[in-house]
Amino acid sequence: MIKPYMTLMLAVAVMAAGISCGHRQEAAGEQNLAQSQETAAGQDTERPQVKPLRKGEGPRVGGRGLGRTDGRGMRRTDGIMLSDQEKEAVEIRTTQVSYQPLKSGLTAMGKVIARQNNKAIVSYAFPARISQIHIKIGDWVKKGQRLVTLQSEEVGNAKSDFYKAQADHELATVNYERQQRLFDRGVGAKKDSLTAEADLKVALASLDAAEKKLHVLGFSEQEIETINKSHPINPIISLYAPIAGKVIQNNAVLGGMIDQETEILVLLDPTILWTDAEIYEKDIAKIRLGMTVKLNVPAYPGETFSGKIIYISDVLKEDTRTIAVRSEVENREYKLKPGMFASIRIDLNHQSQALVVPLEAVLDDKGDKSAFIKRGGQFFLQVVHTGARENGYIEILRGLAEGDEVVVTGSYQLKSKLYEEILKSGHIH
Repeated sequence: MIKPYMTLMLAVAVMAAGISCGHRQEAAGEQNLAQSQETAAGQDTERPQVKPLRKGEGPRVGGRGLGRTDGRGMRRTDGIMLSDQEKEAVEIRTTQVSYQPLKSGLTAMGKVIARQNNKAIVSYAFPARISQIHIKIGDWVKKGQRLVTLQSEEVGNAKSDFYKAQADHELATVNYERQQRLFDRGVGAKKDSLTAEADLKVALASLDAAEKKLHVLGFSEQEIETINKSHPINPIISLYAPIAGKVIQNNAVLGGMIDQETEILVLLDPTILWTDAEIYEKDIAKIRLGMTVKLNVPAYPGETFSGKIIYISDVLKEDTRTIAVRSEVENREYKLKPGMFASIRIDLNHQSQALVVPLEAVLDDKGDKSAFIKRGGQFFLQVVHTGARENGYIEILRGLAEGDEVVVTGSYQLKSKLYEEILKSGHIH
């Protein structure tokens, strides 16, 4: 009984040992597999990584020449050569860079306005009635010419006061002279002489005040002299032109009442006018007093009016970031009218020799300026810096030299071929 039991226990032990060994082998196999995978992964991480191109990037192509980026990161430095077939298909015309007279200018929009010194409003400071009208609207008048005649109670009272003051002064003068003679002879009292002298001073002051009142009412020195001699008894006063010019507004109505707020007439001398323009803040440093101004208005296309800058404002308008610039312009044949809108060009320098090329020779590539130069049968793209433009030419500040041969016709075809060769060089299809 014991022997079979021992045999059974031994068999169970052998089976358990076999199962344990199998488990250990399976675990070892899994461990070896994991190690092999880690080794493979480690070897993979040691390989050089290829960084993908970001959007907008491209390969660089080396070489020699003037150099030019194409806006996409690619750079072309060698010249372009055209085959015989391309020369037949593409018309290439060139010209030499040269010095020519050129003016730089600044353009702005403006408005024609009346010159303040050449405009006058005719009015009267006291209530009155219009009794006569001597002119009509559109008339040209000379300075001092009579315009209208008024009737005013103030004028009548002022004249009466003046006549009374004048009579009082004459009487006081006679009395003073009489008392002075009596005192000199010893038959007159000193008190009477002093009283007569005081009365004379009072009368003189009253006469002076009455005369000044006539000046306030609008009478000239010559008219007061006439009043003093003729003593006319009427409430009449005439208004005269303060400037020479044209009657552009006439509100005078015969028999109509006017007061200090009534603009009876408006006179304007249109021989010289002003133009006000708005200049941006970035251009303020370019302008100076006395600079020449050219003016064009839609009413007279092709005709130019000349003037000069007479005033530059000291205040910058914050809402528009502009500054007011005023010019004085000669109004030939009186064609300019106050209120007209105008295109203004300010000459920033005197006419001088500048390095220029035709406008067609300069290409605009995303804000950069460039031009093709022909050298030894090849075409090179050169970045340039430009300045003023005038009469179909543009000033070259940097990038070209006198005598360089630039392409005027065919630049866009050359630019297309340039990009094509750049793409081929970069293996981009």
